[in-house]
Amino acid sequence: MNFDWLYVLEILPELLDATLITIRIALSGYLVALILGLAFAFARMSQNRMISTIVWAFSECIRLTPILVQLFFAYYVLPEIGIKLPAEPTGILVIGLHYGTYISEVYRSGIRAVSTGQWEATIAMSLPRPRVWLKIILPQAIRPMIPALGNYLIQLFKEVPLLSTITVYELLNTANLLAGSSFKYLEALTLVGVIFLALSYPSSLFFKHLEAKNVNDY
Repeated sequence: MNFDWLYVLEILPELLDATLITIRIALSGYLVALILGLAFAFARMSQNRMISTIVWAFSECIRLTPILVQLFFAYYVLPEIGIKLPAEPTGILVIGLHYGTYISEVYRSGIRAVSTGQWEATIAMSLPRPRVWLKIILPQAIRPMIPALGNYLIQLFKEVPLLSTITVYELLNTANLLAGSSFKYLEALTLVGVIFLALSYPSSLFFKHLEAKNVNDY
């Protein structure tokens, strides 16, 4: 089995374009996850027992079912009841929702890590709630959350190839199409693995550095 380097150079530009699409999807899905995760965290900490229970049950359902099943349900089942979106937005929303349920737990742990003295001080000073959250609580809670949030970003990035199952032309799907026309799967899929490794490994080292720095600072 010979590795065709000329073929690698031939398909590399197209795979790099698909890599940009993959990165775009990952970052968009991550942004959705950050927003939904914060909303879920606030709902879980709500004093309204009904709201907290409903969000907990919904989050458990999302976490305990495969993301691939959720993709198929959103893309193939929801259109039957009138909810239809293009493949890429569907994938972004499903990935964002799935990881939002996990990120909500990161938010909750970070918020709960803020010392009770900070909460008591805000109550004693009668500060308005928006100012308490934006100026006091969240800035202190976010710092220890950064390593965990970074790890979820890397994990989410590696889930993007699942979107190929709903016809999104990201990196893996593009490589499969190229390999299918030339029957050179070794080169195409090896290149996909190398690209994912080249993007994920430095990111992993960076967030591990942040985690170590955070531990040392504390």
